[in-house]
Amino acid sequence: MLFVRAVVSFKSSPFSVLALLHQSSSVVTFVTQRKLSLLRGSDTTMSVEEAFKKHQVVPDVISMVPTKLINVDYSGGIKVNLGNELTPTQVKDEPKVSWDAEAKSLYTLVMTDPDAPSRLNPKFREWHHWLVANIPGQDVSKGDVFSEYIGSGPPKGTGLHRYVFLVYKQPEKIVDVQHGHLTNKSGKNRANFKIAKFAEKHKLGNPIAGNFYQAQYDNYVPKLYEQLSD
Repeated sequence: MLFVRAVVSFKSSPFSVLALLHQSSSVVTFVTQRKLSLLRGSDTTMSVEEAFKKHQVVPDVISMVPTKLINVDYSGGIKVNLGNELTPTQVKDEPKVSWDAEAKSLYTLVMTDPDAPSRLNPKFREWHHWLVANIPGQDVSKGDVFSEYIGSGPPKGTGLHRYVFLVYKQPEKIVDVQHGHLTNKSGKNRANFKIAKFAEKHKLGNPIAGNFYQAQYDNYVPKLYEQLSD
């Protein structure tokens, strides 16, 4: 349509053609910049919603899409980005995590796998990998670790698993004697966890931020299983 209008306008004024082409170029530039802003997280509401629904994190894990993005950075410059595929080797160590937080508020952070032992047969849904509560602001190191970090260990032949990070804002400090403290030397009491039920129990409401990646078996997984043999 723009090309046809330009040809017609050229007969009367070549300057009108240049103006029209400049206008169309501005539109393209705006759209491109808008897409980039979504990817960079400056306005991620639509991006998070699309990704969480496309990969069925909603409704498999939660019922409401968080409006903000959690920044999850692993060593070596590896970043979690709304369903990108990473390897168990890349995510074996605890990542650095940040989100838009209020300094005087408390938060809960969880990393959970709804696809255990496989997405086709998720009988252990969810297998949670990390749970930290009572985080002041976004300083995870000062939170109470309920479940120590364990990297991804999808069984061989089970395809891609989703690993979901969620942050909840707490109304008050959480004490959960029933959950206790789970170390990263054992996989006991990790399976059949439900973050939605945990959130309901402690009146956390809906998650305020989220992110996730996907991973499948690689040669690091047997080493992880040895770590969890206690």
